[in-house]
Amino acid sequence: MIGLVADDNRPEMMFNKTGTYVAMTQILLPFMVLPLYSVMKTISPSLMRAGKSLGGTPFIAFWKVYFPLTIPGIGAGCLLVFILAIGYYITPALVGGASGTLISNQIAYHMKSTLDWSFASAMGLMLLAGVLAIYWVYNKLVGVDNIKLG
Repeated sequence: MIGLVADDNRPEMMFNKTGTYVAMTQILLPFMVLPLYSVMKTISPSLMRAGKSLGGTPFIAFWKVYFPLTIPGIGAGCLLVFILAIGYYITPALVGGASGTLISNQIAYHMKSTLDWSFASAMGLMLLAGVLAIYWVYNKLVGVDNIKLG
C-alpha cells in the first residue's frame, strides 16, 4: 500500500511542543470563532453586493468592505484566546510532557516542587510585564474601546 497510516510515518504528537500547540488550538478555536461569528452575522450581505456592483472583484469587495467590519470581532477573539492561553496549565502538562511545558507549568513547578518562590515570583512578574506590554500594543493598534462581541 502507500503507507500513510504506518507507524513509522505517523507524526509524533505527544510529549512535544507541536502536540501541545495542536491540542491548544483545538481547544481554543471556539473561543476565536464565536466572537467572529457574532460580529459577522450583524454585517448586512447587501454591503458585499454594493462593493461588487461598484466594480470590485469579490476579493476586493471582501478586503475593502467586509474585512474592516470584522476587525472588532478579530480583536475580541484574539484578546480572549490570548488571555486563556496564558494561564494554560493542564493541556501542556498532559500532552506536552517535560518538553512541551509552557511558562505556567514552569511557575507551578517552582512553586510546588522546588519551593523556589522567589524564582517563581520573578517568572510571574516577567509574564505580567510581557502581558501588559502586549496589551499596550494591542490597545494602540486595535483599541480596547473597539472590541465588540456582537
